[in-house]
Amino acid sequence: MSRALLVIDVQNEYFTGALPITHPAGHLGRILEVMDAAEGKVPVVVIQHGADQGPIFRKGTPAWELHPEVAARPRDLLVQKAMPGSFTGTELEAWLRARGVDTVTIAGYMTHMCCDTTARQAAHLGFKPEFLSDATGTLDLENPAGRVTAEELQRSILCAQQQFLSEVIPASTWLGRL
Repeated sequence: MSRALLVIDVQNEYFTGALPITHPAGHLGRILEVMDAAEGKVPVVVIQHGADQGPIFRKGTPAWELHPEVAARPRDLLVQKAMPGSFTGTELEAWLRARGVDTVTIAGYMTHMCCDTTARQAAHLGFKPEFLSDATGTLDLENPAGRVTAEELQRSILCAQQQFLSEVIPASTWLGRL
């Protein structure tokens, strides 16, 4: 098995911007822990969401920038994306295949959006997704369809991922595999 760690959208928007991640507790610390452990063992791909217009993730703004702790860590590739899926319109699939990667480990934000979409894309492309249950994070969500707490949303997405798409594991289990 050859894996790569995908660190998805750990950007200031989720800390000082419009979308503060609230669940699970300690999410950033675990993301940094898996990044540090992966260094020199598995490729680390940092993914950054950007938009040319709109109120969130606007390229060039402080909210668009990577969280300083993630920006300061080594990475093997930085992928810029404009859609929730990290494979859409990017070089990610070709880069992974060129390195013989067959397993992708999902960490980052938001569990229910970009992490979920990327894991689904990975499965459809023939990669085996590992979804880190405590190194992904989300927030309370309310829109015309209803309201859900961050805890409910996290649990729902993890359950859905585990059902045929990803292996959902805590960061501690993944660290033991390295």
